[in-house]
Amino acid sequence: MSATFERSRNPLVRLWRFEGFMVADREPERGRYVAIDESTTPRQLVWRTMWGVNKYTVPAMVLVILHFVGEALVPVLMGLAIDRAVGEHDLAQLSWWVLALAVDFAMLSLTWRFGDRLAMYAKEVLEHQFRMRVTDRMLDPRGMAGPARLPGTALSIATSDVMRLSMAVLLAVFPVGEMLAVGVAGVIFLWVSWPLGIAVLVGAPLLLWLVDRLGGPLRARSEREQELAGDAAGTAADLVAGLRVLKGIGAERIAADRYRRVSRRARDGAIRATTAESVYIGILQMASSLFVVAVGIAAGVMAVQGHLTVGELITVVGLTQFIMGPLNGIGKNVGAVWNGAIPSGSRVLSVLQAGPTVQSGGATDIGSGHPTIRIRGLRAGTAHDLDLDIPGAGVTAVVTDQAIASVLCEVLAREERPAHGQVSVGQVDLFDLDHHAARQTVRVVPHTPHLFEGSVIDNIAVDGHPIGSDRVTRAITAAMCDDVAESLPDGLNSPVGEGGRTLSGGQRQRVGLARALVPRSSVLVLSDPTTAVDSVTEAEIARRLRVARGDGATVLFTTSPALIAIADEVITIADNVVRRRTPNSQEVGR
Repeated sequence: MSATFERSRNPLVRLWRFEGFMVADREPERGRYVAIDESTTPRQLVWRTMWGVNKYTVPAMVLVILHFVGEALVPVLMGLAIDRAVGEHDLAQLSWWVLALAVDFAMLSLTWRFGDRLAMYAKEVLEHQFRMRVTDRMLDPRGMAGPARLPGTALSIATSDVMRLSMAVLLAVFPVGEMLAVGVAGVIFLWVSWPLGIAVLVGAPLLLWLVDRLGGPLRARSEREQELAGDAAGTAADLVAGLRVLKGIGAERIAADRYRRVSRRARDGAIRATTAESVYIGILQMASSLFVVAVGIAAGVMAVQGHLTVGELITVVGLTQFIMGPLNGIGKNVGAVWNGAIPSGSRVLSVLQAGPTVQSGGATDIGSGHPTIRIRGLRAGTAHDLDLDIPGAGVTAVVTDQAIASVLCEVLAREERPAHGQVSVGQVDLFDLDHHAARQTVRVVPHTPHLFEGSVIDNIAVDGHPIGSDRVTRAITAAMCDDVAESLPDGLNSPVGEGGRTLSGGQRQRVGLARALVPRSSVLVLSDPTTAVDSVTEAEIARRLRVARGDGATVLFTTSPALIAIADEVITIADNVVRRRTPNSQEVGR
């Protein structure tokens, strides 16, 4: 018989086979359950997370409540069995009470098994969705406003903080069941002895109130701990990414000392936060234990005085032992989960509430033909009030220093709106275009392209163009990635590794150039795209690049003779003066 079988449509059969109760049995969750806007606070985010997937948390909560109620009934059933069966020597009554206990224990097992499973599934659903939302926001091509983050810090938010935040969904399940269990125990105490019942029903809420009051210092230390851990992770990622450069300049020892200091601060912060949490939970558990012991002593005194029967005394003692678990569980859940989720929620909100680096406009049409890019009054490095016209067709080489080139690339990429000056395409301000129109009009490729983990062809076939399409094939040829494929064991299907570390610098540049040539864009801006390749390869790439771009405009920020040679016009910016010439003519100042 096959190990797999077709999934049944009958819900009773599915329940009997336990189909759909495991994560692997379900379709991936889509959509966004937790609403976040600009006014959302960390506390509101945690609260919304608690109730973010009610279709799972509510059934889980009901099952957990039934579990705790069943646990509270165990000493009651035992006490009744002793008073009505054992004390009366009634074998029939004893059989019925034993059967009732068996049913109760069966309910305990089933409700906890499926309640816990549903709760953990809800947590995994929200954790996945938060992680995707944080990752999407960080990778948004419009940029993310706010302080710059090291890669490790961003990774810490997308993993550790998202995990802690999503744990909040468990607060809608287990503490609710634990609090109701304490309430049920209080009602039973009222039935047995009203003074004991009042003590439980009044004392338990007071303990819960103390939980939130004592949690303030823990929240502050937990937030600081996560910041330190994120800084340490960011420093480590930064050092690993630049390991080759560090070795080349002999700075390994300095870098290691820097990471050691950051890591030591993270370690000390974690120890302080963990110590505070341990002390906090220890004090709370001690208080709840003393409270339960006091109730037990009072019940013993009442039994000695004849106010309680033997069965009622067993019920009271059993209940006092039982409620220690829920009371301590409430303290641990609220103290650790809630107080950990608040600072993590704050860090997640710092990403999800961050606006784009530059606000896009609503314009979508720049007119027909090949509109000129006009830069007026721009401050870029040593150039002040820079006026520059870039043709909307052909190849233009811009020769200038790195500072000016960097500012021009940032402005053309709309990474930052210039404080002084204006950039327009035709008659439309570049920053008035919506994001899609701006990307189709001007696409800027950084000097060091970032490759994501996957194969070479995965990094090239982007922007909706499938592998094997004409545009992808032409881009591979233009960037001479066919030569790269010949030198790799699996050709274009060879993995590039994290950040493209399995490729050489020249191979990474060619893969990045091929990726830039795939999408359709009126103006393609390249910043020194061939600095890591040899002169022969560079000359061939330059020739193929001109052919591949056809009628589109290509702007090259470069000092490479091979790239300058293919330009229709060369613009030199130096000493706040713009000079224009053709590759084989004299410069003309302007």
